[in-house]
Amino acid sequence: MSDVPAAPDEPTQPPVEPHEPPVEPPQPSDEPPPPSVEPPRRHPIRLVDNDDLRRQRLKVLARWILVWPHLIWLALYATVAMVMGLVNWVMTLIKGRPPERVHRWLVRFVRYSIYVYAYLYLFANPYPPFHGEPGSYPIDIEIEGPEPQRRLITAFRIIIAIPALILNWVFGQVVQIVGLLAWFVALALGRTPRGMENLGLYCLRYQAQTWGYLLILTDRYPSLAAET
Repeated sequence: MSDVPAAPDEPTQPPVEPHEPPVEPPQPSDEPPPPSVEPPRRHPIRLVDNDDLRRQRLKVLARWILVWPHLIWLALYATVAMVMGLVNWVMTLIKGRPPERVHRWLVRFVRYSIYVYAYLYLFANPYPPFHGEPGSYPIDIEIEGPEPQRRLITAFRIIIAIPALILNWVFGQVVQIVGLLAWFVALALGRTPRGMENLGLYCLRYQAQTWGYLLILTDRYPSLAAET
């Protein structure tokens, strides 16, 4: 039998991969980017809490007697503040902005009232000063300077403020109850619980913002937000 020569092996071809079109870079969009969301503006009247919660039992026991000179002075102070608030209202209607000196005077009145009520309701321990200078007490109030205010809102301020005044009255009842409970707790423990103080200061902050709104220190309505 003759040998038949074998057919030569055919060269193997690598598999042909399908051709993919080149990826084009993304084209810049003609649409403008979405606007950045700005955080809400803080209320111009803010409460500052630097209290350490410690209370001296002897001062707590005599608190209702010690506070009387301040309550009398605050009543006299408030009488003048009502007149100054009326002056501030008229000048803001005319100029569209509270006068600088009247604004500063009324700011001191609001701050002093917070000093007195923080002491009365056991939210601070030191005896408060008889003035409203900033940084003079552990419980303080920050109030921004005078800014332009809308004349229409200024003209009807007392009417617009009625809902805030009703709520302020409710908070006034709450802070009295909290202050009474804080008196008993501070006598027993020598300190005011943080949660109790936070609730009372929330009420005082709303009170300060309501007074500031009525006295034309700002046209920003009192806020229920939990910030201090």
